[in-house]
Amino acid sequence: MKDFYWGLGRRKTSVARVKLVLGKGVLTVNKKSSEDYFKGMARYIEDIKSPLNVTKTLGKFDIKVNVKGGGFTGQAGAIQLGIARALALIDESNHNILRNAGMLTRDSRMVERKKPGKPKARKSFQFSKR
Repeated sequence: MKDFYWGLGRRKTSVARVKLVLGKGVLTVNKKSSEDYFKGMARYIEDIKSPLNVTKTLGKFDIKVNVKGGGFTGQAGAIQLGIARALALIDESNHNILRNAGMLTRDSRMVERKKPGKPKARKSFQFSKR
């Protein structure tokens, strides 16, 4: 077993580089604790730790994350995918568990581009018949 494992996760416009190291379960996001980074948003921390819960490895790895781009929702999704990919590299049996839980699939939904002649992607100005 190697000293550490890398996982790359993307969601919306966020990119997360995740490093898993054997340890006590400390989660660090951009050199801050996860509680400080996602302050007041416990559901994001739960989402991030869900691959660890599914594979029953919670508390076995220290997780260091470098994430940029997007908002908190996209960043949490990117971190979750990065952790899941790193766990799949650690043990082959984790791959099937994570795949069945849907955590190894990248969420391909992106923001729709703005169209010319419209204020937003689909919103239109009020139509006047006369």
